Amino acid sequence: MSNNTILVVDDEIGIRELLSEILRDEGYHVALAENAGQARNWRKQTRPDLVLLDIWMPDTDGITLLKEWASGGLLTMPVVMMSGHGTIDTAVEATRMGASGYLEKPIPLQKLLSTVGRALRGGQVRPPAILPLASLGRGPLIVDLKKRLEQVSNLRTPLLLTGEPGTGVDLCARFLHRPNTPWVEPDTLAALTNAPFDLLERAKGGVLFLKEIGDLNRLAQKGLLLLLGKLEKYSVRLVVATSMPLAGLTAQGVYDPRLYEVLSGLCINVPALREHREDIPELASQILSRFIESGEVPLRQFSTAALNVLRNQDWPGNLAQLTGAVHSLALTCAADEISAEDVKQILASSSPAQAVAGVPLNIPLREARDMFEKTYFEQLIDQESGNMTRVAERAGLERTHLYRKLKLLGIKLRNH
Repeated sequence: MSNNTILVVDDEIGIRELLSEILRDEGYHVALAENAGQARNWRKQTRPDLVLLDIWMPDTDGITLLKEWASGGLLTMPVVMMSGHGTIDTAVEATRMGASGYLEKPIPLQKLLSTVGRALRGGQVRPPAILPLASLGRGPLIVDLKKRLEQVSNLRTPLLLTGEPGTGVDLCARFLHRPNTPWVEPDTLAALTNAPFDLLERAKGGVLFLKEIGDLNRLAQKGLLLLLGKLEKYSVRLVVATSMPLAGLTAQGVYDPRLYEVLSGLCINVPALREHREDIPELASQILSRFIESGEVPLRQFSTAALNVLRNQDWPGNLAQLTGAVHSLALTCAADEISAEDVKQILASSSPAQAVAGVPLNIPLREARDMFEKTYFEQLIDQESGNMTRVAERAGLERTHLYRKLKLLGIKLRNH
């Protein structure tokens, strides 16, 4: 079997030797660490398939190490906590931090093997680990964002997340999800029109996350209003996200005012990447490490000059665009070190002058289309000095269709 490297972290030599012997007999590869420092170094170099981590250790306790891995994006493997005098609270905290199991010492042989087997199977089929909030950055703006999310994490009130495309609103929504409860994130919002209560049934006791609710037509808006009235009954936490100006859409009559009133009651904005560019060098390095670790790209690192070029970009497609750029750089650069020149080349090729109106080519089509259309219409309106008849003619659209389009894109008209 390929996924069979287990890292055992325990300060008692007897326990390390015993576990090592049992696991090797079962055909596993075993690596040993006698404290958090050694475990930290081991994890930096490679990703074990499973970690057995003692809670009480002299230098750093296991829970602190688990938190450290979780916030640094390194908790991409299952971790089973071990403790000789654990309290139930510690086990609960460990699970909340992302541990996938808990063993009490002395550990019965059968229990050890079944827990290890289950954790490894879970680790195999587990989707890519949900990234922690640290993967949005660590600067003051993100610290503040995390604080706000923590403040509302225990509320049942619907939460509206606003932010430009690609800012990572999904990571913020995930932050509010509790382990072992449903997480429902439908691909399309058609169910709001056809069967809103099916969504609640699926999300019972967990989180329902709806993206881009600025796009909803009248019927879907009605469905969402109905759903809002039944959240308590199904014990569902609703999190919705939009990159559109809902207040503007409501003022223009495109959005139901009752719906807007309920949704805007609790609102958190996710900052654009250019607003906290001090985070960009660390984020780019983190993204690169994740690609290297998953085997998608060869071993690479950024030069300081390259990170500086990335830091000074505006990133209209935000994190999504930065991730795409890092992926391309790692695959196309000729040396092990990514240079400032490499970065400039990639950035130039992803937005050839006015050909794509400055829209990056490494963000999803829909986000790119919205960005392009917004720029396109703003320039037309500008060139025609706000004469909508001529703008409609040049765009080849009927006036009514044009107005609806402008409302959806959040473009304010000067003379209208």
